[in-house]
Formats: sequence, C-alpha cells, structure tokens
Amino acid sequence: MAKKKSDDQDMRCAFCGAIPDATNIMVPSPISNVYICSECVDHIQEAVREFTGGAASSSDKAKASAKVQKLKEIPKPAEICEFLNSYVIGQESAKKYLSVAVYNHYKRLAQNADDEVDIEKSNIIMVGPTGTGKTLLAKTIARLLDVPFTIVDATVLTEAGYVGEDIESLLTRLLQAADYNVEKAEKGIVFIDEIDKIARKGDNPSITRDVSGEGVQQGLLKLLEGSVVNVPPQGGRKHPEQRMIPVNTKNILFICGGAFDGIERKIAQRLNSHVVGYTNSVRPGVNRDNFLQYVAPQDLKSFGLIPEIIGRLPILTHLDPLDRDALRRVLTEPKNAIIKQYHKLLEMDGVELEFESATLDLIVDKAIEYKLGARGLRSIVESIMIDAMYEIPSQKVKNFTVTPDYALEKLRNANFEVNNL
Repeated sequence: MAKKKSDDQDMRCAFCGAIPDATNIMVPSPISNVYICSECVDHIQEAVREFTGGAASSSDKAKASAKVQKLKEIPKPAEICEFLNSYVIGQESAKKYLSVAVYNHYKRLAQNADDEVDIEKSNIIMVGPTGTGKTLLAKTIARLLDVPFTIVDATVLTEAGYVGEDIESLLTRLLQAADYNVEKAEKGIVFIDEIDKIARKGDNPSITRDVSGEGVQQGLLKLLEGSVVNVPPQGGRKHPEQRMIPVNTKNILFICGGAFDGIERKIAQRLNSHVVGYTNSVRPGVNRDNFLQYVAPQDLKSFGLIPEIIGRLPILTHLDPLDRDALRRVLTEPKNAIIKQYHKLLEMDGVELEFESATLDLIVDKAIEYKLGARGLRSIVESIMIDAMYEIPSQKVKNFTVTPDYALEKLRNANFEVNNL
C-alpha cells in the first residue's frame, strides 16, 4: 500500500484513529509521533470526573476546611513581633510596622473575592544606617511566614537595553521560592534591599540617561502598584524568543530597605537644625543624635526617589542607630548571636569557650569607634578568634578564655587601628 504524503494523514489519534480537521485538533503526547485528538481528550476528562466525582467533592471540602483553619492560625502582630525579638535587638518601631503589615497581608489574602471592601496592600520602606538590622529583619520574618518570601538586591538593576538585570528579574527569585507555582508566588512577599542605590543623582529630573537610577524607579512602578508582568523564568535579560511567565503583582507585598547615607542632612535642613555661624540653631525638642526618627516622604524625594514610587510605598519607618547597650546585647542575646556561634563551633571540638566581660566591652567600643554597626562586631570577633580557631582543633585543650589583652594583641596583628587603653 502506498504511503500517504499528507502530514495530516500521518498525524492520527492513537485512540480513535481520527485525522486532524478544523474542529478536531491533535494534541502531541510526550511519546514521539503519538497524538490524541481533542475529542478523545474531552472524553477522558469526562470519564475521570465521573470516576472521581465523590473524591473530588470531599477534597474540595477538605481544602475549604483547611483554609478556615489557616485563618485561625494566622500569627497576630504581637506574636510576630515577639518572634522578631528573639533575633533582632531593639528597633521596636520597625518591628511594629513590619508585624502589622505582614498580618494585614495574610488577612488580605484570606479575603473573599466577592467582598465589597477591597483591601489594598501597604508596601513598606525602611530607612536606617548600615548594620542596624534591615536585612536581618527581613531574613528573620521569612522564617515565620507561610507564603513565598525572597530577598533581592536593587543594585544590579538597570534600564531595559543596558547591561544588568531587568526589573522583572526581581520576580524570578520569588517564582523560584514558590517552586514556579505562579498562583503561590502571586501571594508572596519581596524584600528589595539597597533601594537607595537607585536614587537619581539630583533632585531635578534628569535630561540624560540614568541607567541605574531614575529609569529603574520608573520600571518598578508597575510592580509596586500591581499589574501583570512577563517574567523570564531563569532571570537575566529578556529576548523576543524567550518563554515568559505572566505574574500578577497585585497581591505581592513589597518591603524596601536602604541606608540612605546622607539623608540626615536633608532632614536637618528641613527642621532648620543646621549649624549657623558659631552657634547651633536647633528646633526645641529635636534630637540631633538621631535625625532618622524624623524622616518624612519629602526627605526621600530630596534624596532622589521620584514622587510616584514614594506614593506606592505608603508605610515609612526608620531603624535607630545602635548604641553601646544595644551592641552589647547583639553580641550575646539573640538566638544566633555571634558569641553563641563561636561557643557552638568550639563545643563541636570539645572545647568550652569563654569571653570575659571586659573583652565584650572592648569589642563593643571598637565597633563604635570604627562606626561599623552590628556588622562590625562580627569582623572584630573574627579578627580576634582566627588564630584560636586555627590552632585549638589540633590541640588537646578543654577550655579557652578570651581576655582583653589577648583581644587587643590580635586586633593589632590584624592591622586594626587600636588606641592604647
């Protein structure tokens, strides 16, 4: 029998033998050269529904009851704040804002679709010096959440067409955190770190290209507001032939954080608290040691954020600089405190580690002197402990005590500029 030349004749349904036509299309299967017509697909779906009808209805009931149970298990703001207290020292104002925002985000996701009152999301922006706990707050709250959570960096973003990453690549990380479940990712939370690095270079609109500043802010507008965005599944640059995943950002909560180095001058200028001649002109009641507590949206605008993006970040909170007492607590109190980490590391070698109280005070004093914040504590402790961590595992030592003299000697050897005490 002669072989038919028509491709349609070769493309037959493996079930009924039909050939494709205007009303009956062929669906390819994972097996090569094997097809199923659309009519057979419909018949199979009907058979599956009839066979599993009772099970499906009970499954739907289970899902409904699970949803109601989940609503009752939503952590309250006070509970979220208490969890943050276990890892983050101080910053009560930022913890309160974050706890309420996350709690409301959960309730917003649980809202019925036919509800007359449409609860809008309240994106957050946190302003605080480096080393005060912005990223730590985000990482800590991610441990508690039952929704996809990701931390992304704004410093790699550039305008479309330039070297760097597109705005949509922020959502690629969220998709990965949700195992590429789009419906799950559309209810997640994104923490955008270093948001101040995309501020435009001047307060006036730029007449030239600002490929990593104002243009990136304008690209972020549609993400923050809520729209359907085509996301490249592997991140990076988009190209016309690449497969895209549409993601609706309407229910994604965005939390932004940045150091905004130098914004204190903008705040002081607004409060008329700058130096005039030989005397200080200070408004009564203004704390000159912490201008960040008076931060306002107009200060962000003066720093370089465009008004449109400020309007889409309605909740503005600040993080206080860590004083001596707070840094001392950071060393020892949190569950993942630096000193506790070194205790655990040497405990695994059968060695009991002890830091004298005066040594801890020395570490805190040096962190304040170098103005490194909480991150400076780790670099100082690393410099002190590096030789001990190298030598002790090879020695038969059961106890090791870090004294102030030992700490000073190691800091000098590490080329830290240490004053004589």
